[in-house]
Amino acid sequence: MTTKTRTIQNTKKMLIKARREGYAVPAFNIHNLETVKVVVEAAAELNSPIILAATPGTMNYSGRRYIQTIAEAAAAEHQIPIALHLDHHETVESITESLELGVKSVMIDGSHGSFEENIEITKKVVEQAHAYGATVEAELGKLVGQEDDLIVEAKDAEYTDPKAAVEFVAKTGVDSLAVAIGTGHGVYETKPNLDFERLAEIQKLVDIPLVLHGASGISVEEVQKCIALGCAKVNISTELKIPFSEALRNYLVENPTETDTRHYMKPAKEAMKKVVVDKIKMCMSDGKA
Repeated sequence: MTTKTRTIQNTKKMLIKARREGYAVPAFNIHNLETVKVVVEAAAELNSPIILAATPGTMNYSGRRYIQTIAEAAAAEHQIPIALHLDHHETVESITESLELGVKSVMIDGSHGSFEENIEITKKVVEQAHAYGATVEAELGKLVGQEDDLIVEAKDAEYTDPKAAVEFVAKTGVDSLAVAIGTGHGVYETKPNLDFERLAEIQKLVDIPLVLHGASGISVEEVQKCIALGCAKVNISTELKIPFSEALRNYLVENPTETDTRHYMKPAKEAMKKVVVDKIKMCMSDGKA
């Protein structure tokens, strides 16, 4: 008896199931073969669905076709749901390029334009992506911090307005919505004050899965409270980069003559994997594949 080969999928059923059953699917930012393998192998061991999130910077660094091929190989290798997701893409052109390659989950981030401009570009991406069988995430509100080369100062951050969210979802037909409730990208300089009342109101008014960005540095209890209030996807990036780079740096300092990539990448991958395991358990997605 042969097992059907899996392929990368969109996130529609994945996130609806997560919201219904009270967990979230973790979306880990990946950059290359090593980071994809770490995330997917940890998820497979814990039998968790997983989202591989790739920013424009990652695509520019590794190449869209390479990232696409690596993700497809990972999906074929493991019997868990795996989505390759475009994270914080801001142009229709960059999304089109990946849709044509076979990506099934995209995020159009129009949050830095006006409300009307955000609706316009999101609606355009939704129409195109749905024609390819892909799902679309959008963002309403602005998160403080840095994602790739995009920097939002604290004074420019905006929380998501619940009533505006209703209008936005209705006019765009988007599949999931990233909300701004006080989280931010990068390392937190002070403890964030999350607006759970705002999140509860959005959940009550909007019937699609919500997305929590900037989860690195947020406590387990706070993340799980966000999950209980409708966040079916949780994004994690910075907390993966730090242990990977620290372990790699320490190994090279302690072994200054080492030149074999297969040797010095190993401790970095092991350090990152520990965090991936912890975050999967935080999202309560283990055993949900």
